[in-house]
Amino acid sequence: MLFDTHCHLNVEAFDKDLVETLKRAKEANVERLAVVGFDPGTIKKSLALSAEYPEIYSIIGWHPTEAGSYTSEVEENLKTLLKNKRVVAMGEMGLDYYWMEDSKEIQEEVFRKQIKVAKELNLPISIHMRDAIADTYRILKDEDVSTIGGIMHSYSGDVTYMKKFLDLGMHISLSGVVTFKKTTEVHEVAQAVPLDRLLIETDSPYLAPVPYRGKRNEPAYVAYVAKRVADLRGMSVEDLALATTRNANKLFRLEDL
Repeated sequence: MLFDTHCHLNVEAFDKDLVETLKRAKEANVERLAVVGFDPGTIKKSLALSAEYPEIYSIIGWHPTEAGSYTSEVEENLKTLLKNKRVVAMGEMGLDYYWMEDSKEIQEEVFRKQIKVAKELNLPISIHMRDAIADTYRILKDEDVSTIGGIMHSYSGDVTYMKKFLDLGMHISLSGVVTFKKTTEVHEVAQAVPLDRLLIETDSPYLAPVPYRGKRNEPAYVAYVAKRVADLRGMSVEDLALATTRNANKLFRLEDL
């Protein structure tokens, strides 16, 4: 069985064929999915989906590109919503220096605030990190996230930083990027990450794996991520799927199926 630990079935791209998408995921042996909400609309939709579908769980938080709209009211509302029994982690949170919708200072402030909320509620965190690996590491280390742990979502850094994040108690999640030919650093990470700290995801509808690169991604395609990672590690897809699903269940405090 497979666990897609990060997808966005709560966005417009899936409005017309959500039921069919979930059916294809089931046919691909995807037994569980974490739908990530990152702003008011997607948070509401994530919680609605996890309430309706038993295979769906919610991860909710405030994306760094939304940092400028994070207020004390937003935080108090998040605290309430995060207590929902279908919520398994807080995020995605972090830093995005590519889009730079808000200054580095504002992003860092909101990132730190969310980590504190997650620690208060004892929830693991899901980290968005784009063009900001050094600052992300610095903040996670400063805030001592080892007490809650979490996920380096769609990790695309190198092995050196991978080890640093592992030392902070984080898991490494690989997406369709690992199937691309030129992403050699991610290939090296896939080979080097300890099996008990490895997760897989789609980040759908984004980052579709080969052979669907450039098209809409969906949870069923996490099977291609699993196959590529298994090949890189020289192990069976079945063993890779079992290990990564167990890791996700343990991190999210879910029972094994």
